[in-house]
Amino acid sequence: MNIKDFITKSKNKSWEPLIENGIHYEGISVKSLYFDKATNRSKSILLKFQKGASYPYHIHPAGEEILVLDGSCEVFGETLNEGDYLYTPPTGKHSVATSTGCVLFLSIPEEVILIREDE
Repeated sequence: MNIKDFITKSKNKSWEPLIENGIHYEGISVKSLYFDKATNRSKSILLKFQKGASYPYHIHPAGEEILVLDGSCEVFGETLNEGDYLYTPPTGKHSVATSTGCVLFLSIPEEVILIREDE
């Protein structure tokens, strides 16, 4: 095993528009840190939200971890600031919004599912 095969130099990667299932989320950019070839999806990412951007209400079938690297965001009426960590347990539901802009590290074992807020 060569450890260099498992290192991602995130500063050398470009921010890409966040597009999922053909939906372009305006004001949100992504960098993939760990792409799992077996599931054909990124499981560890950086997300950059511009001021006023938001990601819709969704469920996490296998949970999620968020670490705020810069700025702040709102999840369920709670403000997460730089350095704050949120663990969302399996089947947890929420949306994410920011009035200031932010950069987040996310670990997402399974694809999220968009749902209505009353679900």
